[in-house]
Amino acid sequence: MIANQILLLLLMLSVLPSSAALPLSPGNIGNLFGTSESDGKILQRSKRGWMWNQFFLLEEYTGNDHQYVGKLHSNMDKNDGNVKYVLTGDGAGTLFLIDEKSGDIHATKRLDREEKAMYTLHAKVLDRNTNAELEPDTEFNIKIHDINDNAPKFAKEIYFASVPEMSEVGTSVVTVTATDADDQTYGNSAKLVYSILQGQPYFSVDSENGTIKTALPGMDRELKENYQVVIQAKDMAGQMGGLSGTTTVSITLSDVNDSPPRFANHSFRVTAVESTDIGGAIGRIKADDPDVGHNAEMEYSIVGGHDIFNIITDQTTQEGVIIIKKALDYESKRDYEFRVEVKNTYLDARFIHGLQFKDYATVKVTVEDVDEPPVFTRNPYIIEVHEDTAAGSFVGVVSARDPDADNKPVKYSIDRHTDLERLFNIDSVNGTITTLKALDREMSKWHNISVVATEINNPRQTTRVPVFIKVLDVNDNAPEFAMSYDTFVCENVKAGQLIQTISAVDTDEPLVGHKFVFSISATNPNFTIVDREDNTANILTRRGGFSRREMSMYFLPVVISDNDYPIQSSTSTLIVRVCACDSRGNMQSCNPEVLPFSDGLTTGALVAILLCVIILLMIVVLFAALRRQRKKEPLIISKEDVRDNVVSYNDEGGGEEDTQAFDIGTLRNPEVMDANKLRRDIIPEMLFPFRRTSPIKDNTDVRDFINGRLQENDSDPTAPPYDSLATYAYEGSGSLAESLSSLESAATEGDQDYDYLSNWGPQFKKLAEMYIGKSPDRET
Repeated sequence: MIANQILLLLLMLSVLPSSAALPLSPGNIGNLFGTSESDGKILQRSKRGWMWNQFFLLEEYTGNDHQYVGKLHSNMDKNDGNVKYVLTGDGAGTLFLIDEKSGDIHATKRLDREEKAMYTLHAKVLDRNTNAELEPDTEFNIKIHDINDNAPKFAKEIYFASVPEMSEVGTSVVTVTATDADDQTYGNSAKLVYSILQGQPYFSVDSENGTIKTALPGMDRELKENYQVVIQAKDMAGQMGGLSGTTTVSITLSDVNDSPPRFANHSFRVTAVESTDIGGAIGRIKADDPDVGHNAEMEYSIVGGHDIFNIITDQTTQEGVIIIKKALDYESKRDYEFRVEVKNTYLDARFIHGLQFKDYATVKVTVEDVDEPPVFTRNPYIIEVHEDTAAGSFVGVVSARDPDADNKPVKYSIDRHTDLERLFNIDSVNGTITTLKALDREMSKWHNISVVATEINNPRQTTRVPVFIKVLDVNDNAPEFAMSYDTFVCENVKAGQLIQTISAVDTDEPLVGHKFVFSISATNPNFTIVDREDNTANILTRRGGFSRREMSMYFLPVVISDNDYPIQSSTSTLIVRVCACDSRGNMQSCNPEVLPFSDGLTTGALVAILLCVIILLMIVVLFAALRRQRKKEPLIISKEDVRDNVVSYNDEGGGEEDTQAFDIGTLRNPEVMDANKLRRDIIPEMLFPFRRTSPIKDNTDVRDFINGRLQENDSDPTAPPYDSLATYAYEGSGSLAESLSSLESAATEGDQDYDYLSNWGPQFKKLAEMYIGKSPDRET
């Protein structure tokens, strides 16, 4: 049998962890695993196979040559060179090489157990000449033996933690843990021990689990808030030669309310002007609290309260803001003093024993004088005045004074924006309000005006007050019908029949209410009135048998009186029509009946009728004569023949300045006219292309030019067959004839002699005087 041995293989795990594998003697191997040649017999193979199933190799071998792993040897090898050893499996040919002749195995480079701890390979024994297998394929392992080649590592380079200040000794802060990549099951290569390198005596660390704890009592955040602690983790159980790693832990002391608020100065002086508005701030005070966050929140208050001042807390700055509760008056009181208390909003029960978590300070307020505007004795004023009061009558008095100590004089005025009708006036010295016009309550019951008081020495100091003037009623209006009544009486009515109920209104407002009295003439034979004592009255018939033939309409005067003083009354006329009614009294017709002529028709009536007929005939004859006089022979015989049609235009134009009636540009340049612009109300019999010659370029006579244009239009078949206006824009800017306008003739006025105007007669005498008087020679 072939055997592969390593020297001291069984002692390697316990005695020689770093020794190399050495081969055993072939004889012993043969006796242990295979057959012996001494007795000439071939023994049976043992159950363990022909080689060892595991080799051990130290990691991180530092030798220069290949590291020797072990040796393969078979009993079939006679050392004659006919046996060849072959190695296959993990890393065969790269990491592990075998000598084909001797069976020695070597590692080609350093092996790291942390990358791979064990390699599985297969060994074969072949005949070198025939490559036939002399021994069965056998599997074996090469296990990498660990050495301490990895230092401990922390998960973070810097840890952040916090612990409340004033914590007891041993309070846990944070746990930091390191890891070691070495074998945890072999030796002490991965056994870690924690220690503190920096941070003593404030903190300590548990050597086994890395828990950091407080080590000093009474650590105060207000004295020191941040600490840097360096923790070390060392393997090999902390022994000499072990590897180590460190990390930094930043520890912050969190705040607790262990410090009370304190005033740095226990006396404050504040100055306030007397014009400060109610609720306005006049000053701030501040207490100091070394705590932070909600532990430093404070609350200010005035001890015992105060009528004039109050103090509130500014939550942003933690200051006490002094505000005004009532208006200040320098003339009344100038100095105030009160005591302010400050305390924490949130208290910690662990620290309130033995400490007073509040403080006190005295605040003195000095009021400064300002120039204040005048102050009215009342605000607002309500004044009553009777209507129909004569202009200049007394209405009321307003009064204002200067509240300052100087008591400067004040003048009064009315804001005319509130008295647009100028109904009132005010005395600027004493504030007496009078009327400028008579007041009418029925037009306006209230007048709201503003009176302005101004300091005479400082007009910028003004105050206004509303004055409400109520106009009291005077019985100056008589009552009248409440509405317009449509009253009728039936012809077949009986005496005492109700035909209308009337009521009255009065624009006055008596204190005890209206009380109207209705009456008519007692001698009225047709109607009577009955007062119902409720400001209404019934109109009754005094007789029956009314007739439309005799009288179709009655006018009934009704007298209405009030009961106020002085008594006012009016007469309203009620119109009563006589109508035909049915048996139930329903109106059927109120028109007068058409009565036939009777033998009793008077001569006057017949004469009137005859005169009417004659006048009517004369009107008809006159109308016919006028129609005959207007009738003339028409100019147009046929509607289609419009050549002799004369169209008159009776509205004159505005000349060259009239740009509304027509386009003045057409007068100035005929070339801009439309080439075929025809009348829209006619259709020419023949359509010829419109021809227009260009203006004469050479300097010919203007009359010849106009005659030529006239003949051209007369012979043009497209010209309208009626009188029309043909424009010739020959003059003007750019024309050969230049401008014919007299607008620019003023420049040459001086060269003309106007003496001939005197010879034209008396009519031109004034014109001659104007032009002769302007002559430059005469002016010289």
